[in-house]
Amino acid sequence: MGYSSDKQRDTKSPEKTARRKALLLGLGLDNQDGHVRITTGPNFHLVGGSKDTHEAMQETAIKLNEELGKRGKRLEQVGPKELVDILKNLH
Repeated sequence: MGYSSDKQRDTKSPEKTARRKALLLGLGLDNQDGHVRITTGPNFHLVGGSKDTHEAMQETAIKLNEELGKRGKRLEQVGPKELVDILKNLH
């Protein structure tokens, strides 16, 4: 994880270790109208894009969170493979 070889990192008690966090970042690059679009949620930040692109990113973030809720999980509790599987089946 990019930690130094400092052995003290391994000796921290569980209550002192940071809670794992995850954030979905959506970045739209097709904006040509000059409007700055930003949407944030508890586990996502969506920035930029045309109106249609930004709306699509919003829909994806909402559907992802709905699916995670159905599974009883948070974003930080799913691995990359499970996340990709969920995203493939959203639309």
